[in-house]
Amino acid sequence: MKSLYKYLFLIILTQISYGQSMNFDMLHGNNNPNLVGDSIKLEKRTFNAFKKMEKAALMDGIELKIISAYRSYDRQKTIWNNKYLRFTKDYNLEPEKAINEIIRFSTIPGTSRHHWGTEIDIIDGKYEVNDDEDVLIAEKFKKNGVFYEMKKWLDSNSENYGFYIVYTDDQKRKGFEHEPWHFSYKPISMELLKLFRKSDLKKVIKNGEIKGSEYFTNEFIEKYIKEYILDINKDLK
Repeated sequence: MKSLYKYLFLIILTQISYGQSMNFDMLHGNNNPNLVGDSIKLEKRTFNAFKKMEKAALMDGIELKIISAYRSYDRQKTIWNNKYLRFTKDYNLEPEKAINEIIRFSTIPGTSRHHWGTEIDIIDGKYEVNDDEDVLIAEKFKKNGVFYEMKKWLDSNSENYGFYIVYTDDQKRKGFEHEPWHFSYKPISMELLKLFRKSDLKKVIKNGEIKGSEYFTNEFIEKYIKEYILDINKDLK
């Protein structure tokens, strides 16, 4: 019962604080004053909750390591534009096909949940990886994968600390592919999603600084919002 009251208190507190201080520009990855941390930044309550989960995991031999948290609009734009150029120039894909390939895993700048500071991509830090190694591969989190033990621990414990997987392994879910490494701090992100949905997403998505944005038709944008932004873990809606 105490945990329920605590959760409801967090929701009310979030509605008050973010309703007053959070503007749409922050939600889209610019000038967010609610961040703490050094090279890895998180929304402050998300940061504190992660530290508790990190300590508990370590007692069970799991070394949770965040490899991506808050991303600014400019950082997401760089990721997107680099992928667009690679797919269109190096792989000679038509623009529409390049865009569809990018959005398998990467969001259009301004629409990333990582802009909020409530999202974490995590691996088990006790395994050494090369700087150029792509560790965010689903197979690494499955049985016999190096992050399988961590994944089992998170399946059993992460929600106790408020962290929920965003893009579930549900065949009925559309949009982004399954990401067993991406977790969201529910008490904050649910409220931010409500605010986010009130912003002018079409204007954000059609930003001319985003390579390929001239191919974002109204039909594409409506589908992207419905399937990629909103078709997530039902517990986070």
